[in-house]
Amino acid sequence: MSDNRSLDELRTFLKPSKGVDSQQMVKFYNTWAETYEQDHNFMKYTAPNQAVNFLFENFSGRPEEVQVLDVACGSGWVAKLMFELGFKHFVGVDGSQGMLDEAAKTGHYEDLKLALLGTEPLPTQPGVFDVVIIVGALRDGFVPVSVTRELCLAAKAGGYVCMSRNGLKTESGNKYKESLESELQLMQDEGLWSHVATKQIDKYMLDVSIDNQDVQLERYVPGTLYLYRKSLL
Repeated sequence: MSDNRSLDELRTFLKPSKGVDSQQMVKFYNTWAETYEQDHNFMKYTAPNQAVNFLFENFSGRPEEVQVLDVACGSGWVAKLMFELGFKHFVGVDGSQGMLDEAAKTGHYEDLKLALLGTEPLPTQPGVFDVVIIVGALRDGFVPVSVTRELCLAAKAGGYVCMSRNGLKTESGNKYKESLESELQLMQDEGLWSHVATKQIDKYMLDVSIDNQDVQLERYVPGTLYLYRKSLL
């Protein structure tokens, strides 16, 4: 864990964020940006790797030709992993300028846009991207369920939308899951996209709400990956 950030601070901001407004959240992420990946490795955060592999396993196309929209891109972790698999063209969106500055250092993004999801519209043209991916942000207190429609809108006809969800077992977390999965199904019923695959993850990340210093007591938060394909019509 980085010297300038205590585990207690992380617990405050990674748990359901009641009482933490969006500006406080943005300020926290701005100051966290430089050690974000280091700290998440400490927390055994597997979601980026698992989501990228899940997408690649179900993807058809030539990665080097694909336009990728990396939503809630953070420090550029997902783009770095996708680049290793042959993807070359990325646009990133995040609510933290500090995170976008870190993402820019990767050299993988053709454009980076600042927007607070759920408060401001997704700053992209509709129907542009072959792949839209969001990892880690779809959870209570972070990004509202309504953003899933914006993700779908940004994709090309036949394009993929890949999403991860933190499966923390709390009342608010369970409500978010129900709301999200209801919206995903509703969008399918409306003909906006078709379901490609869903995958459950047992070890999404360490549960930082408890003391995991004793390895034998390590407890993980589960998660879910979703993949949809935008309708051709």
